[in-house]
Amino acid sequence: MDAAISGNLIDLCVVAMLLLSMLAMTTTRIAQLLNAFAVQSLFLTFLALVVADSTGHTELFILGGITFAVKVIGIPWAMRRISVRLHAGREVDSTMGIPGSLLICTILIIVAYLVTEPLMATLETITRNCLAMSMSVILIGLFMMVTRRKAMAEAVGLLMMENGLFLGVISISYGMPLVVEIGIFFDVLMVSAIIGIFALRISKAFDSIDTSVLRRLKE
Repeated sequence: MDAAISGNLIDLCVVAMLLLSMLAMTTTRIAQLLNAFAVQSLFLTFLALVVADSTGHTELFILGGITFAVKVIGIPWAMRRISVRLHAGREVDSTMGIPGSLLICTILIIVAYLVTEPLMATLETITRNCLAMSMSVILIGLFMMVTRRKAMAEAVGLLMMENGLFLGVISISYGMPLVVEIGIFFDVLMVSAIIGIFALRISKAFDSIDTSVLRRLKE
């Protein structure tokens, strides 16, 4: 694939991933949040395939396939089933409104760029400019975990952070060794399963998965 075309496709993917992270901060429904995560993972899959084709790192084809199976199809499907059982169709509350959340996201993007700019100047990979975007996705995912009050939304924030981490690894070195990457994917899958099981158990015991309600149990 031509280098210019590859660069444009990579830029398209990373910008789309960042915009989907910001979109996730504006949604009030679990279904929309899961859709944003699935589409973000789809762009991550496509980016891995483009980088694999451009650089000859064939292990990224395998990782792209695993990303598609696990993050685009598997985890969103499982979490939708869980949200239906929990009747968590609407993510009602956040500790911060949408305008404030978008303002904080913008600040986080600026901070990510300032932090990663010196490192990007030293990299020679075709994806080096993605590093700032990956850090932005990680910080926005962390911000989602801090501000959302439903356990399902916090889980999606964690998964988006992992997408940002995977993007960062591709940006720096075209990915980690295949065995390590597969191990991380299985870790993410197990964490998602554990979160789902705990959410079901907590909902059955306390009739709520609102973490602000659960925190008051300590008082």
